[in-house]
Amino acid sequence: MTHLILLRHGRSEWNESGRFTGWTDVDLSESGLEEAKRAGERIRNEGISYDVAYTSVLKRAIRTAWIVSDVMDLMWIPLHISWRLNEKHYGALQGLYKEKTVEEYGADKVHAWRRVYDVRPPPLDPSDNRYPSHDPKYRELSTEELPATESLKDTLQRTMPYWFDEILPRIRKNNDVFVSAHGNSLRSLVKHLDGISDEDIASVNIPTGIPLIYEMKGDKVVESYYLASDAELSKAKDEASRASSFTP
Repeated sequence: MTHLILLRHGRSEWNESGRFTGWTDVDLSESGLEEAKRAGERIRNEGISYDVAYTSVLKRAIRTAWIVSDVMDLMWIPLHISWRLNEKHYGALQGLYKEKTVEEYGADKVHAWRRVYDVRPPPLDPSDNRYPSHDPKYRELSTEELPATESLKDTLQRTMPYWFDEILPRIRKNNDVFVSAHGNSLRSLVKHLDGISDEDIASVNIPTGIPLIYEMKGDKVVESYYLASDAELSKAKDEASRASSFTP
């Protein structure tokens, strides 16, 4: 039996201010730093460890991985960084305040941009400074690989090759694996692991800072659970659901 540990990074500065983030490289907030520390403590106290770690190229996920590894005294564990684990690219919405966007476009349209499996937000123009070709982190990517916007379907299509080529082979070798990533890149992994339909994935919310554990035997999921009490998990999922649906 091996463990796959999935962790959505702690709350970011833009989570706190209610802005669309996507590929914008925003750091953890003070509460996010505490969430990352508590996540490491939860994993350690459960008696779970890991042999290898993966994260996106975005600092909020990287810093979360650093903090967890520090808490667990695993700073020496290899950390592999890939753009394929980045958050969904929110296109021209990136940097906008969510409430104002809802006022302008309506809650239904914004909800579809955020949650419907194959609906993309408005794209960025390549001349826009927010377009990823202007960021040195992505200078090795081809024009075809650079997104101007993404749906969850697009996110899954770039995340799955990394899963099959890099992460799953380590699990098959009986390595315990830690993935520090984002709400949507993790939702794409969860969709695959749990066989969730295109329609039902819209209602799946992954809370920040609470480890999601998959016990695996080879390619097969044996069991999955969050490292949190029922009350903690219910509260965290309610908060994530409200953030997704823009309800008060």
